[in-house]
Amino acid sequence: MRCEIDGVEIRDLKRHDDDRGWLVELFSHDDLDRDIYPVMSYVSLTRPGVIRGPHEHRDQTDLLCFVGLSMFRLYLWDNREDSSTYGKYLTLKFGKNQFTAVIVPPGVVHAYKNIGAHDGLVYNAPNRLYGGEGCGEAVDEIRHEDDAGSKFLISD
Repeated sequence: MRCEIDGVEIRDLKRHDDDRGWLVELFSHDDLDRDIYPVMSYVSLTRPGVIRGPHEHRDQTDLLCFVGLSMFRLYLWDNREDSSTYGKYLTLKFGKNQFTAVIVPPGVVHAYKNIGAHDGLVYNAPNRLYGGEGCGEAVDEIRHEDDAGSKFLISD
């Protein structure tokens, strides 16, 4: 799926169901550019009505996978002054019935909200270690949710 923000990639994930449950492939190295190969991963559970973010990274690319149990609204703002889509704001819905991977490059502010009635799961596979090797570096994260005057706050 084409995205209106330059550098953001949206990919439908194929869910395979059988009598045991389901399986979905989140990524494959032969389908990613080398510079965004994941170096770590984690899964977060987000309760209904909860917002995570908004924040952005200076160097890190996130590979967010919305894999269900609930529905999510993803918020994206292009904060890269050198981007052809600078200032563009976009919201998208993914989750329970539409498993999706979203590649979010550095400088794109992002947040998501569980808009469903159930706890939801989001998998992230960034291309940088949180806190660097052995957590000895500053975390590459600009947290806009802590700034009451931020233009990136979510009002819904």
